[in-house]
Amino acid sequence: MFKKFLLILIIVAISNASAQEIALLQYGGGGDWYSNPTSLPNLVKFCNEQIDTAIKTKPENVTPGSVDLFDYPFVHMTGHGNVYFSAEEAENLRKYLMSGGFLHIDDNYGMDEYIRKELVKIFPDRELRELPGNHPLFNYVYKFPDGLPKIHEHDRGRAQAFGIFVEDRLVLLYTFESDLGDGWENPEVHNDPADVRLKALQMGANIIKYVFEN
Repeated sequence: MFKKFLLILIIVAISNASAQEIALLQYGGGGDWYSNPTSLPNLVKFCNEQIDTAIKTKPENVTPGSVDLFDYPFVHMTGHGNVYFSAEEAENLRKYLMSGGFLHIDDNYGMDEYIRKELVKIFPDRELRELPGNHPLFNYVYKFPDGLPKIHEHDRGRAQAFGIFVEDRLVLLYTFESDLGDGWENPEVHNDPADVRLKALQMGANIIKYVFEN
């Protein structure tokens, strides 16, 4: 009975949170969770100007074990290296995702071998599933008929988007071999062509809009 009551409180907390708030996940393990410092602010600016969102300009940082996690319907995670979730953090993330939250993980190159192991702690009973090119996420506002766009080349692998679902609801998105966050950064950081940056921002806008409306 107490667990059911707690779950209801969590759901209410998320539903009462500002509908258009996002945060950056400050995780442990030594990985650079803070990489791409201009990416989220630039994505927020693009979304507010182009797809009529009203997101707070400067995203907050939130830790995986904090109750503050439930204040944000959308949490972003990135980095290059090691990721570690304690058992308590994994359980908190699971409750957050099961009760309406959403986590977008963008591999900034080098995160893959670590994050996959940590996701098992959160969802030992669920697997990452690759999203097909016709998933609504790729056509929600801007059209990407071939699926996730390739923004930066690292190992010549194709860009892939993986998801974890709870009762057909996408609760976690993992973007791999794309590096969307680099494309969201200020132009002078990576010197990406304007059309490449635009693709990255448009794909990011699709993710944001999809999460806020579903």
